[in-house]
Amino acid sequence: MSDRTLGEFEELVLLMVAAYHQAAYGVLILEKLEQQLNRKLNISAIHVALKRLEGKGFVTSSYGGITNERGGRRKKLYALTAAGKKALDINYELRTGIYRQIPNISFGQ
Repeated sequence: MSDRTLGEFEELVLLMVAAYHQAAYGVLILEKLEQQLNRKLNISAIHVALKRLEGKGFVTSSYGGITNERGGRRKKLYALTAAGKKALDINYELRTGIYRQIPNISFGQ
């Protein structure tokens, strides 16, 4: 398996980075994924996925400005790269292509 592929959780994190392009950060991604998935996640899992995604070239990171609300600490912001968008496009095409192969099945609903 190529190191440029996406695992399921990485894909979800990358989708959130794309949704909040250049304004995405760990806690925001955590909160939005917890809302979407309706389950609790660990911030460490988010940070590990972001680090892997950055290593694969799918996201870049930069630091935002210093704020009083964060006690003078800067927020690490993430942005989608062209390679990250391409990976999302490939996964989308793969998943929708397979989904379209499902026959029209009635379960009495």
